[in-house]
This record gives sequence, structure tokens and C-alpha cells, in this order.
Amino acid sequence: MDEWFKDWFDADYAALYGHRDDEEAERAVRTALGAAPGLAQGPVLDLACGMGRHLTPLRRRNPLAFGLDLSAHLLGEAAAELRPWLLRGDMRHLPLKPASLSGITLWFTPFGYFSDATNRTLLVRLTELLRPSGILLLDFLNASHMARTLVTEDVLERGGVRAHSRRAIEGDRIVKRITLTRLASGTSREVVESVRLYTPEELRGMASGAGLECCAELGTYGGTSFRLNDSPRWIGIFRKNFNP
Repeated sequence: MDEWFKDWFDADYAALYGHRDDEEAERAVRTALGAAPGLAQGPVLDLACGMGRHLTPLRRRNPLAFGLDLSAHLLGEAAAELRPWLLRGDMRHLPLKPASLSGITLWFTPFGYFSDATNRTLLVRLTELLRPSGILLLDFLNASHMARTLVTEDVLERGGVRAHSRRAIEGDRIVKRITLTRLASGTSREVVESVRLYTPEELRGMASGAGLECCAELGTYGGTSFRLNDSPRWIGIFRKNFNP
């Protein structure tokens, strides 16, 4: 389970989730730029960019924005005009120089895939890559809201694939186990998603310890202020501290 992300973001994932809303991504990027105008200029990395759903609208405002993802399949599904601006790599080993970025975005919960120690190390590394006053946007689930509204089991069919999903909170992680069945052949496989749960308070503390200050906290992609009991997302926007 520790390296589950290496096997999952493939053709089956794209078949099930490739429909995700481009309009939602446009709205999210527009909201982010309103809260952090610095993302509109200089080199900005869309980390774990997948097929480029958020990178596409970001590049319309910032031609220096680029993306990185581990999945060769998802990168291959990106629009042709995006591909010169895409890198393949592991976010734990980014091939970038310190203080080379004006911004980093992590949309739709790519943070938390690893152990707590590795997640914390990653946050420090991302801060090192930012220029002074650079922006980090961290889009994460709201753990308390998720726990109250968790759908423990469902079945979805899309793109010729049936996904039977079972979800549970196991210790400090939210785990989704999925049985995937190709409808044409009847062949099945099992995949797992596992994300370390953090409260907003924990994430703020981790970011502060890495040298980031919180500028804004949003609860939806439309820009609603974060509310612990109601917001489905926790979108933290941070600025790198500048200590001359």
C-alpha cells in the first residue's frame, strides 16, 4: 500500500475520472489567482498535474506555468499544446533548483500520499524551491467534514469499467479499496488509494514549521471562506517567509 500511487493512475483511472469538470478547474484557478495574484507571473509548478485540468486555465494567465506528474499515462492524455510544458517525475525528487519557482499548486489532494515524515519533508522541500514571497497552494480535503459525510461503499460504471469502492478511516489515513472490472472481458483487478489525514490546524503548523505563512483559507473552489464544520475542501494559500 505504501507505493499505491505508482500503479493506479493509468488507463482505468482515466476511464473513470477523465470526465472531471473543466469548468470546475477554471473556477478554481480563477479563485486562486484572485486570492494570490502572484501565481499569474513567473515559473509556477502545477505538481501532480495529471492530464493538466488545472494547468490549462493557469497557462492562459501565466505562460511560464508548467506541470509535473508521475503517471506516464495521464501525461500522455494531456492536450497536445500542453505537452511541451509537462515533466514526468516523482514529487519527492523534483529536478529543480532552490528558489527557482514563484509558485507551486497542488490541486485535488496530492499531498498526503506518503508517510507523515515524508509528507513533512516534502513540504520543507517545496518551500525551498520557492523564491522569497513565493506562493504555495495546498488543496486538501476537510478531514472533519469528510469523516461525517463518508460514503462507505458505492459502485460506478464509466468508460467500460465498473468500480466497486469501499472507503474507511484506518488509523490516521483515509483508505479506498476499489475492485475494477472491465465490462467487455469481465477481468478484474484491485487497487488502493490511501491518504494521510491532517486537520487544518496540523497543516497550518506543518507549513509554519517549513517557513510558510498562511495568507488565505478557502472552503470551496468558488472561493467561499473555510468553515470547519461545513466546507468540503481546505484550500490553504501560503507565502514563503522572507528573512533577509
